[in-house]
Amino acid sequence: MLAGRCSDELKRRRRREPADDRYCLEIFYRAIVEHADQAWSMVQQCFSEHVRIWMRSHPSNDIARLHDTEENYIAQTFSRFWFATRDQKVEFATLNAALCYLHATLNGIIMDTVRVHFRSAEVSLPDPGFPDEPVAEETADSQMLWESIQSLLPDEYERRLAYLLYFCGLKPREIVSRFPKEFADVKEVYRLNQNILDRLRRNRDRLRWLLGGEEI
Repeated sequence: MLAGRCSDELKRRRRREPADDRYCLEIFYRAIVEHADQAWSMVQQCFSEHVRIWMRSHPSNDIARLHDTEENYIAQTFSRFWFATRDQKVEFATLNAALCYLHATLNGIIMDTVRVHFRSAEVSLPDPGFPDEPVAEETADSQMLWESIQSLLPDEYERRLAYLLYFCGLKPREIVSRFPKEFADVKEVYRLNQNILDRLRRNRDRLRWLLGGEEI
């Protein structure tokens, strides 16, 4: 009954009608704070469609789905959400807060997946130009892949950022902190990263071939 009322209220929210969030919040409370297995099943039942919509509208959806299926991303989202909230017994005051947390969990999984595709090793990076600036240890395949990715990014600035983000696994704030002369702020990193992803999506057939060995 509780899951049914929650689903009804979610439909009202999607129609932008006034909705009562108490039923959905109660399900989250029973799942996270009381550790009720049935309530956790209700969470997945009621909110899977939200995660699916977010997945399909994500800017990196095309790239992420080269690696895994939509259903697996949804399952991973609920799994990571569960592990992140259960020990702390997080109590959400509003449904918007719960949905934002769930949405952020999906975003983190997708960006982790995108990074893995372009990273061959995790290395620490000093300022560029110094003698000890590392060169990632590469196999012949990873070197060929990286050279192919570079060929899709004609702008040298974007190639530098792609190397730091995906090849070396640094996060935007780490890049700004380590290389303030190259990247002024986090907003600039996100803007350039969006340009990179747009270029790769426009060349997704070639990218799919590079990552999976499929014919174009």
